[in-house]
Amino acid sequence: MQVQRPVLRQEQKLKMTPQLYQAIKMMAMPIQDLRNAIREELEKNPALEVVEDKSTVSWDDIKSQSSDDPIDYFDDSSDLGYSSYQASSNEDLKRKFIEGALSKPESLHEHLMWQLRVQPLTEEEFRIGELLIRNLDDNGFHIEPPESLVKENELETMKRVMRIIQTFDPVGVCTKDYREALLVQIENHPNPYPGSYEVVRDYMDLLERGKYREIAKKMGVKEAEVKKILEFIRTLEPMPGRNYSADTTRYVIPDVLIKHQEGEFIIVINDEEIPVLRVNPFYEQLEDSKEGENRKIKQFVKTNVQNARWFIRSINQRNETLFKVCKAIVEFQRDFFLKGPKYLAPLTLKDIANEVGVHEATVSRITNGKYVETEWGIFELKYFFSNSVSGTSPDGSRYSKEAVKQIIKEIIEQEGEKKHLSDQKISEILAKRGIKVARRTVNKYRKELNIESSTRR
Repeated sequence: MQVQRPVLRQEQKLKMTPQLYQAIKMMAMPIQDLRNAIREELEKNPALEVVEDKSTVSWDDIKSQSSDDPIDYFDDSSDLGYSSYQASSNEDLKRKFIEGALSKPESLHEHLMWQLRVQPLTEEEFRIGELLIRNLDDNGFHIEPPESLVKENELETMKRVMRIIQTFDPVGVCTKDYREALLVQIENHPNPYPGSYEVVRDYMDLLERGKYREIAKKMGVKEAEVKKILEFIRTLEPMPGRNYSADTTRYVIPDVLIKHQEGEFIIVINDEEIPVLRVNPFYEQLEDSKEGENRKIKQFVKTNVQNARWFIRSINQRNETLFKVCKAIVEFQRDFFLKGPKYLAPLTLKDIANEVGVHEATVSRITNGKYVETEWGIFELKYFFSNSVSGTSPDGSRYSKEAVKQIIKEIIEQEGEKKHLSDQKISEILAKRGIKVARRTVNKYRKELNIESSTRR
């Protein structure tokens, strides 16, 4: 006869606190979004205040400052090849870097393909993943049934790859419709509201018609609880791909400046657009006070001071991580920064994560939507990550996809007015240089460069 007995068991669980969730979100924010987040936090937290906001200082005020005052940008004299620099010789350069720059918007398909390339997938999985992504409309939904894209013996692989793509940014793409997109987002949300998955799965039609009482009766909860579930669902994105519309040109502000000067690489984090924050001294005094104030007031002060300190710490952590990641990118892509885009080397998120000592997901977040100004132009940080193309030269060199594309562009630019090289001929020229690329791959890269075929050039 089995007998039930009480048992003590010790478990360790990682719980996502609101503060940790906020810090993770801030890690992924480019400067424009970070400024908005700071503005919102200042409005709701009286214990947080601005010490200085350089983005509102006039250019005349900046010129009037002493040129002898050194500015420290993550100075670390123990790291050879990287240094801080003086405002006297570089203030014009920094100010130019801060100004906005035109950028071609990234399409949904490009954004998803970049994430697919840095996944540890087999050739078959990558091929199927590319088919799935190309089959998505602007909202991130399937155009044709995904089962029709692959053979019967590839269905299980297709489903596995599709689940991976659904977790990409934006979460919820590669789904059938808005309901499935919402379900995927709830599954991957760090803190979903209880009951929200059930409502979207079983009662979405009733929810759209405002039948809250009927839903509450079926679920066995109060009507007020259903309305809270609705508030949570409204924070999700029913059409996750629509934010990647390429209809308009957008302006970006580089988050980082990387410049080669006097044999050293200078890395500058753009802090001009980020206000300098601190905890309000009055609130700190109230927190430290031993006098018997009202308990609710003490708790209010304590909570806001703690939130202000965490918010400031999160901004500092974002900037420090961004600097470390950029420093690692410079180390891996030194030839690019010295010689130009065609010397871009193959690089994965794992390479940078191992160098910096963080998780791959952290590198993905910190590079998402952020731009760097270099001597060769302004690039998104994700540009520096690329899969490799095999080389057949004696030294076994490997080339990144972006580097091969630049070489193809260079070959076409040098072909002359009368001699228009076919994709096959370009493939042969690349082979002589030790780069093994098939004709159809040359055709694909040429189209990505927006270059017409030989008959139309």
